[in-house]
Amino acid sequence: MNRTTLSLIAGVTALAAVTGFAAVSSPDTGTTDEPARAAAHLPVERTSLLCPQPSTSDLAETTYTSFTPPTEGAEKEGKAELRPATRKPGKAVLKPKDPGKPAAGEASGAEAPALIGTAEGRFAPGWTVQQTTEVVAGTGRGLQGVTCTAADTEFWFPGTSTAADRTDYVHLTNPDDSAAVVDIELYGKDGALKTTVGEGITVQPHSAEPVLLSTLTDEKQTDVTVHVVVRSGRVGAAVQALDDQLGGDWLPASADPSGTMVLPGIPKDATAVRLVAFTPRDADVDLKLRLASPTGEITPAGNETLHVKGGMTTAVDLGDITRGEAGSLLLTAPDGSVPVVAAVRVLRGKGENQESAFIPATRPVGTRATAVENTAKGTTLSVTAPEGTAEIKVTASPGTEGGTPASKTYTVKSGTTQIIEAPVPSGAKGSYALTIESESDAPVYASRTLSTTTGGVPFFTVQPLPDDRGTVAVPEANEDLSVLQE
Repeated sequence: MNRTTLSLIAGVTALAAVTGFAAVSSPDTGTTDEPARAAAHLPVERTSLLCPQPSTSDLAETTYTSFTPPTEGAEKEGKAELRPATRKPGKAVLKPKDPGKPAAGEASGAEAPALIGTAEGRFAPGWTVQQTTEVVAGTGRGLQGVTCTAADTEFWFPGTSTAADRTDYVHLTNPDDSAAVVDIELYGKDGALKTTVGEGITVQPHSAEPVLLSTLTDEKQTDVTVHVVVRSGRVGAAVQALDDQLGGDWLPASADPSGTMVLPGIPKDATAVRLVAFTPRDADVDLKLRLASPTGEITPAGNETLHVKGGMTTAVDLGDITRGEAGSLLLTAPDGSVPVVAAVRVLRGKGENQESAFIPATRPVGTRATAVENTAKGTTLSVTAPEGTAEIKVTASPGTEGGTPASKTYTVKSGTTQIIEAPVPSGAKGSYALTIESESDAPVYASRTLSTTTGGVPFFTVQPLPDDRGTVAVPEANEDLSVLQE
């Protein structure tokens, strides 16, 4: 065996040892016709999250909370931190000390920057960061919460607006060492809106760029779908939707276009629900609407279907569809043939004391999902199982300042939405994390609502809880030395 062959073998062996992505085993000529074995699921070794600039209000008070759920097989060493998204990173806003224990940081006023977070080793699997801002007055006053997200190359945001009473920003954050180039497309009730500067937006390395939607087009429309497409590089994206009278919140990206969508956790005291849907296909579609209530699925009277025209944004007011009971909206295209994205805007309160939040279509909980910054009185956990009865385990972590973890197991009946009385850590001090784990094959969808009352206004924010992607499937690999021979 020559030197080149030996070097290649050494390189392959070292790569497997470092990444943990493949296991090298002895060849077995007697098993070449056997089917491939199922991939192992191993903890991820690095996670990157992006938090948008929280507010331009001098009255803003922002809390960041970080949590990594304990994960079997995770590395013993590692670190995590959140730093400003600038070319010359400043002091870390937050540095968690141990997995299984939440950590918190704070910021005040309009100068708080966007943040770039990285977690390595034992902190990486399922690392979750929540950014929550309270603004007591002015446009968008209320509770604005967002789960910091990973960078990607495409995002859909149905539910935005360019109307005169709305101030909506698309926040773009670039975590990488090279510039990203982004296109922002807008679609209204009659199709694509003519934009002036929506193409070729450059986001510099390690920086953030808030883009005001009303500066991209002269058209004023109540319901707009935003499509963010990254030409080169990658970015994190989120929409901050602020209303002059109805408060505001963050609108996370909808799940990828699909023929079946679940929008979980409409609060029981919602006074108005507005559904916005869009299909990128040229074909029209009649969506079937159902509400998963605590007692089962209900077809909303007068809103059995929603006709969505291809390439056009469609909206409908569903009123107080929940009628005093929490629910989740289920949307289905016939045969799943036409993919759609969707979101709802939810209002609570009456008259001048109204506040708004958004719930997009979301991915299922999958193996595990995490919600952070919970408190015993201000947290509501909503879970729905649209395809079959499901079992879930919910674990409350210690608080940011102490406490003992607690767990409970729940059954969610098929076609229902349940408000879970989540466990509370004994002796909890500060906020804590809630981790949801699927214990059955039936998919579950979940959201968490944070709420408080300020000056008679019911401040609230809703975050969907998709799978935290804390593990990665790693196929088994067998050694094949023939590829190394000359």
